[in-house]
Amino acid sequence: MKEDDSQVRHLEARFPARGLAAALLACAAICVPGAVMADPAPFELTGPDLRIEVTRGQVTLPIAQVPSLAEGDKLSIHAALPDDQGLKFLLTSAFLRGATNPPPKDWIQTASTWKQKEKDKALSLTVPKGARQLVLLMVPETGGAEGVLEDAVRGKPGEFVRASQDLNQASLDHSRLAAFMAAIQAQDNSGPEYLRTLAPVLARSLSIKLNDECLSKVVEMQASCLLENRESLVLSDVHSSSLADTLTGTPTDLALQLSATREAGGGYYSAYIGVARDIARIFGAFNNPQFNYLPTLSLRKDAQMSLLLNAAPSFQKPKSVMVTALPAVEADIPPQLRSTARGPVCIARPGAVLGVEGAPLVYSTDFAHDVKVKLTNGAGQTMDVPVVPRADRGGYMIGPEELPSAFAGSLRAQLHGSWGFAPFTGPDFLLQRPDGNAWKVVGDADALVAGRDNTVTLEGAAPSCVEDVLLRQGSGAPRPLEWKVQDGQRLAFTVPKAAANPGEMRVELRYQGAKGPETVTLRARAEASRVDGFEIHAGDRQGVLTGQRLDQVRSLTLGETEYWPEGLTRADAVDRLRLAVKVKEGADPAAIVPPEQGASAKAVVRLADGRTVTLPVEVGAPRPQAALLGRTIYPGPVAPGTRALELGSGELLPDNGELVFSVKAAPGARFDTRDMIEVARADPGADSPVAVRLSAGKGLTLESQQVLVARLKAADLPAGAFGPLRFRLVGGDLTGDWTPLTTLARLPRIENVSCKPESGAGGGPDLPCTLSGRDLFLIDAVAAEASFAQPAKVPPGYTGSSLGVPRPVGGKLHLRLRDAPDSPVVLPVS
Repeated sequence: MKEDDSQVRHLEARFPARGLAAALLACAAICVPGAVMADPAPFELTGPDLRIEVTRGQVTLPIAQVPSLAEGDKLSIHAALPDDQGLKFLLTSAFLRGATNPPPKDWIQTASTWKQKEKDKALSLTVPKGARQLVLLMVPETGGAEGVLEDAVRGKPGEFVRASQDLNQASLDHSRLAAFMAAIQAQDNSGPEYLRTLAPVLARSLSIKLNDECLSKVVEMQASCLLENRESLVLSDVHSSSLADTLTGTPTDLALQLSATREAGGGYYSAYIGVARDIARIFGAFNNPQFNYLPTLSLRKDAQMSLLLNAAPSFQKPKSVMVTALPAVEADIPPQLRSTARGPVCIARPGAVLGVEGAPLVYSTDFAHDVKVKLTNGAGQTMDVPVVPRADRGGYMIGPEELPSAFAGSLRAQLHGSWGFAPFTGPDFLLQRPDGNAWKVVGDADALVAGRDNTVTLEGAAPSCVEDVLLRQGSGAPRPLEWKVQDGQRLAFTVPKAAANPGEMRVELRYQGAKGPETVTLRARAEASRVDGFEIHAGDRQGVLTGQRLDQVRSLTLGETEYWPEGLTRADAVDRLRLAVKVKEGADPAAIVPPEQGASAKAVVRLADGRTVTLPVEVGAPRPQAALLGRTIYPGPVAPGTRALELGSGELLPDNGELVFSVKAAPGARFDTRDMIEVARADPGADSPVAVRLSAGKGLTLESQQVLVARLKAADLPAGAFGPLRFRLVGGDLTGDWTPLTTLARLPRIENVSCKPESGAGGGPDLPCTLSGRDLFLIDAVAAEASFAQPAKVPPGYTGSSLGVPRPVGGKLHLRLRDAPDSPVVLPVS
C-alpha cells in the first residue's frame, strides 16, 4: 500500500485538479501524436470504459446511437474494466428530475463492479416517469460511499442537473473537434492543394473555427498550423465568450436559433451554454476530506462509452468520484438537414456526394444511423442505397455499389434514416446517371447559320454528368465549348460565329467516367437575307431596314431616291440597317425631294448576290427636329494653386464647366413642355448610349413655342466621359437627328512654368522650360506657337508631374489636349 500511495501522490503532483478551464475546454481537447507537452491538455487522460445499451420497446441500440432517453427506456450498464483491474469501483446511477425536486431514493442505484453475479456488478435501469437527466458516478470502494453519494445527489440535485447539461454539451463539442483533428491529421501532403480544399469543407461541416492564414503557408506547415491552439477552435474564452462567436461564418438561421434550440439539438448550441460554467466549482460544495468530485467527458463508439479525465484520479483520501452524464431524457428531435446541391447531382462515378448542412453532429456522432437514400426512377420503381457521412466531402457519400440499369437518367432521391430511436427524413435531391440513349437537338439540327453565334440546346439523360463539350468540323482540331445545364434535363451551348462555317459539324459530349464521347451532328448553312420592313419618316434623308443577314444589302431604291448602308446593328436575332440618301457626283442635293407623310410606295432592295427584293413602304409622321440656335460655355472655378487656361472661341466644355444652349424648332413645328433633349457622345456609325436626358424643369426651359433653352453641367455627364457631344430632340415616341453640340474636354491642372535664363539656354537638346502640375497625361503636345511647328510631345500614359516645354512666345504656351486635338488651348505665362 505504501508503494501504491507513493505512485498516487506522484500522479497527483503531476496532474493537479483544474477548474472550469479544464472542464469546459473539453470541447477543444484532442491529442496530437508525437507532440511534446509539459502537462497534458484538459480531458486527455483516459479513464475507465463503460458498456451501455438502451432498449426502447423491441429495439436495442448501443449508447453511441442514442441522442436522448425516454420514459420507460431500459438501460444495461457494465463497467468494462481490464481483467487485471486491481482497484474495486462502485458504479452509481442517479436519475434527476429538476433543480428543486430531489429524486426519490429508489432512483439511485449502485453496483459493485468486481462482483461475480451479473445482477450485482451491472446496472439494469428503467427510466422512471418524470426523470429528466441521468448521471453516473464511479468511486473507489469505500465504506459508506453509497450513502455519501446518495446524500450529495439528493441534497443538491440542481448542481448535478447543471453538470449533466454541461458535460453532455462539452462531450458533443469534443466529438466535433475530434472529427476535425482526425481528418486533418490523416492527410498525407500528397497533393499540394489538398488541405486548402479539405480544411474549409471540414470546418463548414463541423462548425469549426478555421484559421485561413494556415492555408497560405507551404504545404509541409499547413497541417501543424491548423492544429495549433486547439483549445480555441471551438471556444475562444471558456469563462465568458459565447460559443456562437466561434462558428465559421455563423449562418443566419443558426444565429436566430441560438436562444431557442434545445441542448444538443441537431448540433446547435443552447442558450445556457453561451457562457461557460465552472463545473469544478459546481462540485466544490461537495468536496470533503473523504471525496472530491471529478467531472469527465464521454467518448462513445458503439456500445462503449470511454471516460476522459482532466486530472489524474486520487485513490486515497480524498478519493475521486468520477462524474459523467448520459443523454438527457427528452424527445428525439431529428436533425434539420438542408441540401447544398445547386442542381442535379451526377452519380455516374462511385462516391458521389449529396451535400448537406445544418447539423454537424451527423458527422461527429452515430446519432444518425442506418441512413440511406431512397431512389425513385421515372417508372416509379424505388430502391434504398446506403450512404456514409463524410465531413471532408460536406455530405453523405453514396456507396460504390453499381446501380441496376433501370435506375438511370434522372432519379428522385431522399435521405432517410434513424435519429436515435426516431425515424427522420432529410432533403430531396435530383440525381442523374447516363442511360445510354442518344442526345437530341431541341429544334432543327440544320438551323445553324454560318457567320453568326448560334445557341444550341440538346436534350438527353444526365446533363450534369457532362464534363467536356467539344466541337469538331472537318479535319480541324476540336474546339472546347462552354455550356450550362437548363431545367435539369437540357444542355445549352453557343457555337461561335468563327467556328460556324457552312457544312457538317460534330459536337462531342464526354461523360464523367465514360471511355468515349457521345456525338451529335449539326449542320451550318449560309443564311439568305430576309427583309421585313423599311421605316422612314416624312422629311428624312435616312431610314432603317429590318430583317436578317442585312449585311448582304447593297442599296435600297425608293421612288427616284437611292439609299446606301451606313451602319448595321443586331439585337435579339434581328438586324437593323441604317440607310441614308446617296447624292451622286455632280447632282444637286437640294433637288432630292424627301418623302411626304402617308405616302405609299414600293422599295427595291438590291442584294450582294445580284438578287432584288421588293417590299411596300409607308412614310411615317415627321420626326421632331431642332437646330442649334445659340451656345455659351461657362468655365468652372480655377482650383487654388493652379493656372487658368484660355479655351478660345467657346468650342470646348471643360470638365468642371457648364454649357447653356438654345435650339429652334423646325419650320412649322412647335415645342411644348413634353419635349425633351438627349445628349450623348458622338460615335459615328452607331447609336451612342444616352448620357443625359433634359426635360422641363430638369435642365430644360421653354422660352417660347419656337425656342428651348437647355442647361448642361459637365458634372451631370457619366464619370470619365470626354470628347465630342451631340444632341437630339425627343417628342413622344419619336426622336430627331443627332446634331453636334460641343466637345467635352478634361483639363490638366497646371501649377507652374519655370524657365532657364536666356543666356543659359545654349541651344542644347534640353528644353529650356519646365511645366509642372497634375493630370499632365491629358496633354498631347505643348508648343510655343499656335502652328505647333516644333511641339514638345507628351508620351501616352505619362504619369509624371513635370514636363520639359519650349520657351513661351509672347507670354503664351499652346496646349493640344487629347480630348480635343483640333481645338488647342492657351496657357498664359507671366
